[in-house]
Amino acid sequence: MIPITVFAGKKVAVFGLGKSGLLSAGALIKGGADVVVYDDNEKSANEARAAGLDVRNLAEIDWSEISALVLAPGVPLTHPTPHWTVQRAHKHNVEIIGDIELFCRERDKVRAEQGIECPVIAITGTNGKSTTTALTTHLVAAAGHDAQMGGNIGVPVLALEPFAPGRVYVLEVSSYQIDLSPSLRATVGILTNVTEDHLDRHGTMENYAAIKALLPARVEAGGTAVIGVDDRWTRDAAARIERAGRKVVRVSVVGPLRDGYYAEGTRIVGAVAGKAHPVVQLAGIGSLRGAHNAQNAACAVAACVALGIDLPTIQKGLVSFPGLAHRMQQVGRKKTASGGILYVNDSKATNADSAAKALGSFNDIYWIAGGKPKTGGIVSLAEFFPRIRKAYLIGEAARDFAQTLDGQVPYEIAGVMSAAIDAATRDAEAAGLKEPVVLLSPACASFDQYPNFEVRGKAFVDLVLAVPGVEQI
Repeated sequence: MIPITVFAGKKVAVFGLGKSGLLSAGALIKGGADVVVYDDNEKSANEARAAGLDVRNLAEIDWSEISALVLAPGVPLTHPTPHWTVQRAHKHNVEIIGDIELFCRERDKVRAEQGIECPVIAITGTNGKSTTTALTTHLVAAAGHDAQMGGNIGVPVLALEPFAPGRVYVLEVSSYQIDLSPSLRATVGILTNVTEDHLDRHGTMENYAAIKALLPARVEAGGTAVIGVDDRWTRDAAARIERAGRKVVRVSVVGPLRDGYYAEGTRIVGAVAGKAHPVVQLAGIGSLRGAHNAQNAACAVAACVALGIDLPTIQKGLVSFPGLAHRMQQVGRKKTASGGILYVNDSKATNADSAAKALGSFNDIYWIAGGKPKTGGIVSLAEFFPRIRKAYLIGEAARDFAQTLDGQVPYEIAGVMSAAIDAATRDAEAAGLKEPVVLLSPACASFDQYPNFEVRGKAFVDLVLAVPGVEQI
């Protein structure tokens, strides 16, 4: 845990007692603050009380005593309407911040008082930020640095090891967290892309894109903004940030750049003033298949280069990257007379857009799809149907998906995961192909049969590894 001393001797309110809220309260208390906490969820409040925290209804406290409100990122800040704690904080001129902001203020204090320098690579974007975060952390660690990974990726930032010389923090930061982090000044700020998302929280695409762009725009003096420029929102942001005098490194997977990094086949190319040179090779790296992963890799490479890591070390780290669980995760391989069946867990693909990335990365696919359906179904995936040898449909969406596939892709309604894996394995073995792929990429939420996509993905992994002859990758 990172103790937060910047509020020592002051009273701080914490609302939202999930993992990050509880850690924020603990870190503040460890740093000498007087902390009161609350949650609208009675169970969460009772658990915090049992843990010894001072749980009080924030509607009944004296807000004139409060120095700051630490808000859980999922609590409405502006849209659709500000949460009642936000309204009270505004009424009493109490600043509203999040756990990333606590981290940033403590980092600034440690640097000013102790001279300890800890580079921060902060990563945001609508898609790809988790893989980019995990890959960047892997590359930094492979280069011999103490790399700490946290933020929106699942490990709250204050759960990381305290600041120490040379320690590098790699943080995934959501738009919600950016909203609550006015002091975030990264050494390298990465914006992967911006597409429509979270408009219930931010109101309009313009607001959402502007918040995302704050992260690279606010890199510290001498820092680097790495921006994927394959959509109009990020292109505009890159130009704007560059005009403001920041160093901008552009990334693209749709075409060459005069300056920056771009994908060319299976390699990443660097360009300076129109002169291009190969940087790294992604061929044969199963965890980085597909154009979307080329973008993730290019962003990670740019960040590592900005930290001074040499290209041979980066290339070596790319080859050893295991991938992120449930995101095109290579699980196992079963040898056959003609080659081998590859099993891939892409349970994180909870909608058609996400599934498209996996379907576009393989041929000879035995596709396991279905679950709790999303609006639009899989109609948008028609361009990938020629890649699919057969589909195995599970969950509530099975009948609707069958209607979409009828006459275009062979399918069977398997109903449950175990039956789908057995049938896909049987058919892939019988086909005599060199490397067929049994791919779980559901294009659906999991909530009809599983509590979340992680549990669904783990079920797939466990079932695959129980298939006779499958060797874990």
